[in-house]
Amino acid sequence: MTAPAPAPAPALVDVAELVKHFPAERGFFGLGRARGAVRAVDGVSFAIQAGRTLGLVGESGCGKSTVGRTILRLIEPDAGRVTIDGRDVLALGTRELRALRRRMQIVFQDPYGSLNPRMTVRQTLAEPLAIHRLASGADAERRIAALLEEVGLDPTFARSYPHELSGGQRQRVGIARALSVEPQFLVLDEPVSALDVSVQAQVLNLLADLQQRRRLTFLFIAHDLAVVKHVADDVAVMYLGKLVERAPGAALYAAPRHPYTTALLSAVPVPDPKAQRDRIVLAGEVPSPAAPPPGCPFHPRCPHPKKNERCRTEPPALREVAPGQLAACHFAEEPL
Repeated sequence: MTAPAPAPAPALVDVAELVKHFPAERGFFGLGRARGAVRAVDGVSFAIQAGRTLGLVGESGCGKSTVGRTILRLIEPDAGRVTIDGRDVLALGTRELRALRRRMQIVFQDPYGSLNPRMTVRQTLAEPLAIHRLASGADAERRIAALLEEVGLDPTFARSYPHELSGGQRQRVGIARALSVEPQFLVLDEPVSALDVSVQAQVLNLLADLQQRRRLTFLFIAHDLAVVKHVADDVAVMYLGKLVERAPGAALYAAPRHPYTTALLSAVPVPDPKAQRDRIVLAGEVPSPAAPPPGCPFHPRCPHPKKNERCRTEPPALREVAPGQLAACHFAEEPL
């Protein structure tokens, strides 16, 4: 008699039907009456188990960064539900939310713009310790030195200002700042896209080590599928504010079920220049999120040979098309 399979671990982060629309202004300099809305995030749902990484990918402007910031309530959502370790983030008042911020932090894309140029590294790392009353005086100095060593910087960097550091060093300071309050969940908003390729690998290795050591849970936002392949356990693909595919990383890279995912993967560079691969070039431009097309949002650019009237009129549901693999395509079971 075989033993029953172990139950999956409960999700640390659970996002359900998240919505964020921005008013579309008319006139110069944003003046005038609002007309319509930009559907930045339009009903996004996913879960992340403790200690795992979900890669959220898509073209610029698809809404992935807005998802990350809305989860942390850096941007207030219009609708939906977000729970972290069972607590409803969107229902918390100011005091409760401030206490929960210790458990959820963000690392921003721009390692220079996210640091105060008038503050030294020591002041940058001491600020969250003081706000959350975690350490002060000599204890704070010890913690700052330990944080810098943990992210691969010498403690003497504490005296430096951001302009005295390289891009990779600044991003390490940003990671140390996020870790200073001992969070469980990190939103990594394109944390290596502004760095040189050699530095990217160093920062990605650092994040992997930190995740294993601290048992962190990551939402890794990126547009580079090659990067996501090496860091994410599961991958979710966004297009025009919606998830169009979600699957374990190995399954999605081996057999994508949505035409948009297939096109993105076809554009990923391969190490062997002689390797033969069909490149899918999508027609047209990405539609405006202020006026998304009816039916399937991808249908104006879709290369699927069976694209038909149903695609133009009926929005496809995000449904399971293979074990653990979901896709929002009427023809997801058929090869492209």
